[in-house]
Amino acid sequence: MKESAGLLLFRRRQGAIEVFLVHPGGPLWAKKDLGAWSIPKGELAGAEDPLSAAYREFSEETGVAPGRETPLPLGNVHQKSGKVVHAWALEGDLDPDRIRSNMFTMEWPPRTGLMVEFPEIDRGAWFDLETAVMKLNSAQREFLDRLTLLATG
Repeated sequence: MKESAGLLLFRRRQGAIEVFLVHPGGPLWAKKDLGAWSIPKGELAGAEDPLSAAYREFSEETGVAPGRETPLPLGNVHQKSGKVVHAWALEGDLDPDRIRSNMFTMEWPPRTGLMVEFPEIDRGAWFDLETAVMKLNSAQREFLDRLTLLATG
């Protein structure tokens, strides 16, 4: 079973919660929007602690080191692929224009033998919770409900 871990960055604006989501890079995701966004996350390396992996992945995918405030545990969800995603919420802020993602290489176009580099995420943005529900991968939407309970309770 594959496991990933990530951080759901959130902030409060005029009494409402906004969350920071990222859009996957590469040609397969270029024209997808609703349901395509994610929390910054990635696979655990071996026996890596999930929270440590969440911080590492956030930094790798955004190029921004997250703050070390006390994270709020959001538990985990199972994606359709069978992957388990562990998440923590972290209150903070960042400028989406400062994002500099790590890169990955894939054959593109398919069956051409050409290897091309793409950013792992091509953009990030802040969304109110109503919009985030539409943008976020369906399995990860549960994290928004859990964040709402923790951040307002």
